[in-house]
Amino acid sequence: MQPILLDTDILIDAALDRKPFAASALRLLDVLEKRPGHAYLAWHSISNFYYMVKPIKGGPLAKDFIRDLLRFVKIASTNHKDILYALRLPLNDFEDSLQCACAIAAGAEVIATRNIKDYRRSPIPAQYPDTILKAWEKRSLV
Repeated sequence: MQPILLDTDILIDAALDRKPFAASALRLLDVLEKRPGHAYLAWHSISNFYYMVKPIKGGPLAKDFIRDLLRFVKIASTNHKDILYALRLPLNDFEDSLQCACAIAAGAEVIATRNIKDYRRSPIPAQYPDTILKAWEKRSLV
């Protein structure tokens, strides 16, 4: 199973049960939970997630989701040079550039997101959760 970086939208879709995206986000998280160590998050995804989920679900539930997630998802180790790298990337959204830099730092081969169009010029391919799951199923990794 290839290492992947989870974009923040995947977490928010799962936590807030956003239709029609929640089902595939939850399936991906379920598979990753059974194979700890194959998924990474950008450090800033945690604060972005909390900021979006807290007003709707409340702080304690948002923190519980994060705590549960960190049982099987790692935080990508990044530093000063990774931010400088992100600043040079040709993506329109700087937050997406930070995601790419984190993916590279983690050795991820793909970014799981539903925001494919914003990653068109990314050095790491971005794919929908269902696309990743289908590829894993073909290789009998699920």
